[in-house]
Amino acid sequence: MTDRPTTADPLAATCPAPLVEHERVLLGHGSGGQLSAALMRDVIAPALARASAGGPLNDAAVIEVAAGRLAFTTDTFVVSPLRFPGGDIGELAVNGTVNDLAMMGAQPVAISLAYVIEEGLPFDELREVTESVARAAAAAGVRVVTGDTKVVGRGAADRLFVNTAGIGIVADGVALGADRARAGDAVLLSGPIGLHGVAVMSVREGLEFEVEIASDTQPLHRVAAAILAAAPDAHVLRDPTRGGLASALNEIAGASGVGVELDEAAIPVPGPVRAACEMLGLDPFHVANEGKCVAIVPAERAEAVLDAMRALPEGEGASIVGRVVADHPGMVTIHTLVGAERIVDMLVGEQLPRIC
Repeated sequence: MTDRPTTADPLAATCPAPLVEHERVLLGHGSGGQLSAALMRDVIAPALARASAGGPLNDAAVIEVAAGRLAFTTDTFVVSPLRFPGGDIGELAVNGTVNDLAMMGAQPVAISLAYVIEEGLPFDELREVTESVARAAAAAGVRVVTGDTKVVGRGAADRLFVNTAGIGIVADGVALGADRARAGDAVLLSGPIGLHGVAVMSVREGLEFEVEIASDTQPLHRVAAAILAAAPDAHVLRDPTRGGLASALNEIAGASGVGVELDEAAIPVPGPVRAACEMLGLDPFHVANEGKCVAIVPAERAEAVLDAMRALPEGEGASIVGRVVADHPGMVTIHTLVGAERIVDMLVGEQLPRIC
């Protein structure tokens, strides 16, 4: 009788499935040495190849532009979580930068991209975010021309922070600013509000709604160009991001020394957003947006601007939502659905931190 191996026999044991070790960012990847070069070569540069037009990502870039005026902006994105319904931090960074330029009437040309990476971030996530940057840049028609990476220790950052800067060309005659609204102007909004803030909140707080609410993040330079084509003498463009529509209009009213009167029935608030805000005790006018534009134009141009906005996907939900008045300067009021009038205050404090 021959001996049979028992389960205790190490030769008879079944080999367990191998553990998969995903590549992660190390502190050494921020050293400027071989690991830094490898991170750029193997993760970031391939993901950005399309957006950077295949050129080298130097510490600075020379951009050829037509003679004229340039707009310049910079921003930092710290949204949590990195991915949310409708977008992620990479797409948000590109669109946010493009939109800051667009609100000054500029057509975006190029952006920079800088990462602050927490040690331990998986390469796969960094690659996905960077590929999202490339897709968003291609969709907006801008190039990513320079950038930087820094790595910090575990706990010194929340996984990934993104910094951008952008430049764009401003046509002659365009003069936009928060201090340029005038009594008699019309106030237009490019579409429904509250989507981005509720989308991020739903993931962060583990909330589920009958209908998924997705962020509205999108570039607005095309709708801005359409507004200026219909109203070259437009006075204000503003994207109502943190603080929502209420904060944006209060800033404009204060800077211009005018009042703003809104019509609640004309302001598009999606049903799921309204329901979520009622459940959470939020005012949809305070909820952040990342793909909407407020335009303040002379009243005689309002219908032409409305038609121009609605002709584009980014502005198909546009509406005239109010007017600028000489009364109650620095204040925003609204005619409510029940026929009353109330003051629309600026957001006090932070409704939802880390929203962009």
